[in-house]
Amino acid sequence: MRHLSKNLLLIMLPACVSLAACNQSSDKKKTNMTDSTQTSASAFEKTIDGKQTHLYTLKNKNGITATFTNYGGRIVSLLVPDKNGKLTDVVLGFESVEGFEKSTEPYYGATIGRYGNRIAKGKFKIDGKEYQSSINNTPNTLHGGKNGYQSVVWDGKQIDSSTVEFTYLSKDMEEGFPGNLNVKVTYSLTDNNEFKAVYEATTDKNTVVNLTNHAFFNLNGEGSGTILDHLVQIDADNYVPVDSTLIPLGKIESVKGTPFDFTKPETIGKRINDNNVQLKDGKGYDHNFVLNKHDIKTPIATVVGDKSGIKMEVFTEEPGLQFYSGNFMQAKNVMKRGIKDEFRTSFAMETQHYPDSPNQPQFPSTELKPGQTYKTQSLYKFSVVK
Repeated sequence: MRHLSKNLLLIMLPACVSLAACNQSSDKKKTNMTDSTQTSASAFEKTIDGKQTHLYTLKNKNGITATFTNYGGRIVSLLVPDKNGKLTDVVLGFESVEGFEKSTEPYYGATIGRYGNRIAKGKFKIDGKEYQSSINNTPNTLHGGKNGYQSVVWDGKQIDSSTVEFTYLSKDMEEGFPGNLNVKVTYSLTDNNEFKAVYEATTDKNTVVNLTNHAFFNLNGEGSGTILDHLVQIDADNYVPVDSTLIPLGKIESVKGTPFDFTKPETIGKRINDNNVQLKDGKGYDHNFVLNKHDIKTPIATVVGDKSGIKMEVFTEEPGLQFYSGNFMQAKNVMKRGIKDEFRTSFAMETQHYPDSPNQPQFPSTELKPGQTYKTQSLYKFSVVK
């Protein structure tokens, strides 16, 4: 049975400003996304599938600010100070809800579910019964299927100036997954400059669950160019090799002597073009790292922006970390700063269980049963290196 207490995204950030306050002056008082870009709360007011979308703003005592929308339960922006004290937006996103709706990359900043990462051919069995999810990453299911949690309007609630809560009822057989799943995700900023995520879920049928957040980061700032010179360290002696469709081969291998060895700090770009079949199949890094023994108080990954000096430490209760180097970015979308999402101009570090776990019994289980509560937390903590 899986550990039912994992995956909370904590990123040291600001305290929240209520949506009500945003709405009172949606055009007059705009939320600074960067020092040169603003986005208004009114740009996130829209009715989608009969539900209203909004923009929620959080801000801490150190001036760190984050914005979220209940469309996809996603983070829109995250402003943290660089080595010179300049607030820098380190999360890619759009200046309106329509930007997210129309994006060719559907996962920017989104809460991912019901099952984060890939399931081989969308098929899995629970108690001997086979289920079929929709195929949206041929020939596999990715991040919950064609209409995963990134494309639904969550119920949003501003808890206080530093916390927003999103809830969603994922109905029985939605995208082929059994059970009515009640999901709650709580995002908060702390005065320790942390961005924190807590995920909770209950079900009325045996099901599988693997929740995460898919923030796309550039620690030099959105629109600042390549992330290949970012310095990365991951506390993982092993990783999960995949086939040409990015489904695990069923084994765990050592990172030693491979381009996947980030046990000591290395730039993302140093070995990304090595003659390595895993890098070729993934078109770069798009792999699950098997995290060494850890708890929520121990950072399992660290990334430093080469230009900004912004340092991001990742903490989680999850057993795995999917490190993605922006391999499928195609410059098809214009982001908040008016700059396109060029190839490898952002990265993701998704704290989660392993890909295809429902079909790989040797991996940590992702099953959730009635009467159990799925709960996991992860966090991203920000500081600077001068």
